[in-house]
Amino acid sequence: MMSTDLFLSVNPFETRVAVLENSRLVSYRAERHRASSVVGNVYKGRVNRVLPGMQAAFVDIGLPRNAFLYIREAGGILDDFTDIFLAKDDESQQPDPMNSDISDLLQEGQEILVQVVKDPLGTKGARLTTHISLPGRFLVYLPNVSQVGVSRRITDADERTRLKEIVETFDAPGGWIVRTAGENQGAAELEPDREYLCLLWERVQRSADQARAPSLVHRELSPILRAVRDVFTQAISEVWIDDEESFEEVLDFLEQADPSLVPRVRLFRQATDLMSSFGIDRELEKVLRPKVWLKSGGYLIINQTEALVTIDVNTGKFVGSQSLEETVFEVNLEATVEIVRQLRLRDLGGIIVIDFIDMEDPEHRRVIYDTLSTELATDPARTQILPMSDIGLVQLTRKRTRPSLERTLSRECPYCHGSGRIKALTTVCLELRRELLAVAAGEMDQQVSLTVHPAVSHYLQGPFRELMRELEEIHGLAIILSENPLFHEEQFEISE
Repeated sequence: MMSTDLFLSVNPFETRVAVLENSRLVSYRAERHRASSVVGNVYKGRVNRVLPGMQAAFVDIGLPRNAFLYIREAGGILDDFTDIFLAKDDESQQPDPMNSDISDLLQEGQEILVQVVKDPLGTKGARLTTHISLPGRFLVYLPNVSQVGVSRRITDADERTRLKEIVETFDAPGGWIVRTAGENQGAAELEPDREYLCLLWERVQRSADQARAPSLVHRELSPILRAVRDVFTQAISEVWIDDEESFEEVLDFLEQADPSLVPRVRLFRQATDLMSSFGIDRELEKVLRPKVWLKSGGYLIINQTEALVTIDVNTGKFVGSQSLEETVFEVNLEATVEIVRQLRLRDLGGIIVIDFIDMEDPEHRRVIYDTLSTELATDPARTQILPMSDIGLVQLTRKRTRPSLERTLSRECPYCHGSGRIKALTTVCLELRRELLAVAAGEMDQQVSLTVHPAVSHYLQGPFRELMRELEEIHGLAIILSENPLFHEEQFEISE
């Protein structure tokens, strides 16, 4: 039986949320309070520019960069933020937004009510929708969309039908979606959520009527309450919180939302760090590494780029015991489960390409693909997977609303500028040779001081000492070599 625990760590600078399944870290999120997520916030914005060629518009909502509103989120269909709660049997036929024109929907200077569905990522501004979605504990209210749905993670057909029948009786205008936490809840349990969301929407409307664009009219819950609302379901065994004020805040929230979960909340009273005490910090050290070792001895290489994420599967130290085909199949099968864990843990999104080790047996390919599909079905983020290619590549997309964990916890290397590589020592030595020759052009017997990184100095006096000999004996340079450990390996300084 799977044991799932939720850990919430709060301090004046950040809120950290972690989920362990059978003592293994499967999800982690850190929200720095100076750069909090704006996903879910509702703004009254002003259209700054309409782009017919892109069928989109830039909207000023008061953030440093203009936000982006695509016609798909300004037209007549549900946006990605609400679509993740829908199963295929709930989706109705929607008009193709591409048959509309963005200029018919929006004009420059127009004030509109929008909601953020994706945080600013890199150089891109936040992504918006005009279809407001207000999530509660058990329900999501869609005031501008007439549609009823049930979480795709509720798979029992009878339960889905029962829940749909309940929400179809709601008299409030708009659409409703039953969240995963709403499974096995009756009409009496769903009614308080319905009332709360309807009142919330009324408050949002009143704030929007009184506000001047650009301005914030509704702020999402705090990171701690958002985690409890979205993650704390009946499947969670225990919740640990290391801040007494947040602990009381969570208890008050659950007393109103779901009192049955209150006994599972624990206050961590020890002086040590919560995440360190449960081994979560040790796991995080591995998350920033591109190589992920498998128990068999195989490994994954995960590379994140601006355009896509690539995952390469390798046999590594695993040599198997039967045949090459069986060895490859075993590594691929083990890798499949770990890949889905890494997608959740690293919060990787967008286009993802998995390069499995080549398999000759079609049945093995089918098993790997079916296993991957089954594992992805447990992922809270919405994914779409394409069939495996003849060369073992699998392409999938995973919903992305905020920067990945790597982007949150690390920054671009100021030396390699994101390439992950620096110049070889030989390359550096040949560059400084060209610089030295330029300095000494036409002047024999010239004395020059050369300061380099210790690694370059050792290389010049060892494997590449013939370069120094050539400069001194053939070109007449008297080189005084010195080291500076504070230099970058590619850095050197020449003075006469």
